[in-house]
Amino acid sequence: MNQISGQSSNFQGNWLYAFWKFSRPHTIIGTSLSVWSLYLIAVAISATGFSNEQLISVLGAWIACLCGNVYIVGLNQLEDVEIDKINKPHLPLASGEFSHKQGQLIVITMGVVALVVAWLTGPFLLGLVASSLAIGTAYSLPPIRLKRFPFWAALCIFSVRGTIVNLGLFLHFNWALGKTPTIPPAVWVLTIFILVFTFAIAIFKDIPDLEGDRLYNITTFTIQLGPQAVFNLALWVLTVCYLGIMLIGVLNFPGINPMFLVITHLIVLAGMWMRSLGVDLEDKSAIADFYQFIWKLFYLEYIMFPIACLLA
Repeated sequence: MNQISGQSSNFQGNWLYAFWKFSRPHTIIGTSLSVWSLYLIAVAISATGFSNEQLISVLGAWIACLCGNVYIVGLNQLEDVEIDKINKPHLPLASGEFSHKQGQLIVITMGVVALVVAWLTGPFLLGLVASSLAIGTAYSLPPIRLKRFPFWAALCIFSVRGTIVNLGLFLHFNWALGKTPTIPPAVWVLTIFILVFTFAIAIFKDIPDLEGDRLYNITTFTIQLGPQAVFNLALWVLTVCYLGIMLIGVLNFPGINPMFLVITHLIVLAGMWMRSLGVDLEDKSAIADFYQFIWKLFYLEYIMFPIACLLA
């Protein structure tokens, strides 16, 4: 009996770990931070304060966005099993931890739950989730499969992460707080920053995947321009992001604490360049580590910016 119980526990633990990998944790963390960050910004700008009634709107948005996230990254894995066996052999479908049918069931379930929860929570959230799922489907699924084309692939990623998520979440929370559905300057600043930042993520993510993408005729900027050129381009795009938002601080935009904005982003910019000097583009693991570092900078923005709004 104890042996059976132990086997069941191991199976559950292994399944949950495989599901965690399937969900692509770095995207799950980014999605979670974006939800809570936009909520804090909405509260700061509306000056309404926190209340228990708001919790349903926040949790609904969080659950819907997380499920939508798993749908999008899961669908991509379903269509990229052979490529992932070369580029990302640790992923559950590529490694055989999940069967193709299990992957399909997870993806369909997550997509349905995302839409239902969004529909029950609010119209702006439903618009956000539906449009994100549609773009994610067009990105991965034949015959459209926009990920084959560098421009359209990048556009899919930064339009969802940069524009739809930020504007949609703010409008949702503003609506939940009973305010007029308008976008204030501070939210436009964050949206443009994340939009450009996500472009850097979109082009950088293909550097460690060069081998598999080339073998399966997935055209990327890395294949067209070379790893060094894309690495440098991503660094300078991120630099423009940080310099731009520091300029916003100097110009003293309404709803944002200028001193906090300038100092924090200057420190992060300096840290990014120092970290980039140690990256060996011949070492795939070093490139992957720096890619994860860029995602950490992405997370950090969703912490720093709402603090700047709350301190305004």
